[in-house]
Amino acid sequence: MMILSGDPPRSRVLSILLIVIVTLLALAPFLFPGAKAMNVATKICIFAALVASYDLLLGYTGTVSFAHTMFYGIGSYAIAIALYAMGPTWAGVATGIVVGLPLAALLALGIGLFSLRVQAIFFAMITLAVASAFLVLASQLSWLTGGDDGRTFQLPELLRPGTVFGNIAGFDITGRMLTYYIVFVASFAMILALLRIVNSPFGRVLQAVRENRFRAEALGYRTVFHLTWSNVIAALVAAAAGILNSLWLRYAGPDTSLSFAIMIDILLMVVIGGMGTMYGAIIGATIFILAQNCLQALMGTASKATAALGIPVLPNLLHPDRWLLWLGLLFIASVYFFPTGVVGKLRGKA
Repeated sequence: MMILSGDPPRSRVLSILLIVIVTLLALAPFLFPGAKAMNVATKICIFAALVASYDLLLGYTGTVSFAHTMFYGIGSYAIAIALYAMGPTWAGVATGIVVGLPLAALLALGIGLFSLRVQAIFFAMITLAVASAFLVLASQLSWLTGGDDGRTFQLPELLRPGTVFGNIAGFDITGRMLTYYIVFVASFAMILALLRIVNSPFGRVLQAVRENRFRAEALGYRTVFHLTWSNVIAALVAAAAGILNSLWLRYAGPDTSLSFAIMIDILLMVVIGGMGTMYGAIIGATIFILAQNCLQALMGTASKATAALGIPVLPNLLHPDRWLLWLGLLFIASVYFFPTGVVGKLRGKA
């Protein structure tokens, strides 16, 4: 209860679902040792933290920001540039963290101070403009960021896939496995920290601002102060998630760190999981990423099976090339049947 900051799942089904997801992710290197499965598990961990940080803004303050991938990209590029320039050393890792996190926080502070006084739609447009400018800047400064090709780098020896520490029950304990557990522990530590923040007096004020900003101001709360610091906290977590992503991929580039498509994915995960819950970040990230990575393979199997049975039309509809169509329909159905997200639906049945 203390770990969950006084805010338990409040649903038996949700509790079981969360326990299953966290247990599978904790044991992923042993249960799913393949490269693709490990990449999927790592992506779920990273995006769960990233989505939780965005939920702090959208779900708890009602603030729509399109600059979240910019902070994610700052963390990614900071670690990539530091390790590329300084070599695969722990000093390079430390430099990337020391530069990336404060830079994201300062930029978020500046955006918050100058933009959060305006109405919500204008803040969204300002963040969109800043994020677009940062994407162009990252693409143009090829001497620093590698341009459209991005930056590839090497990790310290302890984190390299070829490093073997020993063997447990037939499984080699490698640097890749160590990197995964760094990602796993850091991601869920950030989610628990955000859960504590939203259930603190600070978090209660954020929810009051979301419900009625003018009433919160009339009660004496400094709404701009709270909104600005929530923006800074969300940016710090997003930058940290970007650092973890780069450490896992050993690469940072516009497509993996700054793409607007990532921003759309984050929004979808927040909506699917349930806004203003934090638990929804874990559920939303898991559902979305599994669908994104497994739907095409499942459709290929279904298409072959229906073709073998001689069923007309259906094999073409289920062809793997049409997976994006079915992915879109799946999310439309999830929004229709779960308007408050999966977590909201499960809590409503509790």
